[in-house]
Amino acid sequence: MRALMFIVPLALTIYAFIDCLNTSEEDTKHLPKIAWVFIILLFWIVGPVVWLVAGKARHNAAGGVGASSWQRGRRTQWVAPDDNPDFLKSLKDDKNETNGTSGTKDEAPAGEKSTKDSADLKDWEADLRRREEELKRRDGGSGPEDKTPPTS
Repeated sequence: MRALMFIVPLALTIYAFIDCLNTSEEDTKHLPKIAWVFIILLFWIVGPVVWLVAGKARHNAAGGVGASSWQRGRRTQWVAPDDNPDFLKSLKDDKNETNGTSGTKDEAPAGEKSTKDSADLKDWEADLRRREEELKRRDGGSGPEDKTPPTS
């Protein structure tokens, strides 16, 4: 029985301390989080009880947060990406950047980009053909890529 009088307050203090450390700064009420930690540790029995009663914003059954008015406008539940307007806006911005219509003045218009890209592609194809011809000449032209029919 004497051990129980020591173990229960100790367990309550440990629970309140860990609960306070895991609580975000936005969910602590009345005092900063560090002040709650000191109250819990300094006032061994009263501190944890006060923390559990008045220190943390408790979530109600509907998933909302208690009476704090600055938290009422805040979204408290998880929202799927396809329902999140910020996520959808970021997708539109990414799409505009890849299409070249991001609106910055330093970038070339989409038509100029496509002609530049097609010119680069033609240059790369010509370089590839030149390298293939060079390899054929080096190997003697007798490979599976050689399209000339054998003479009999």
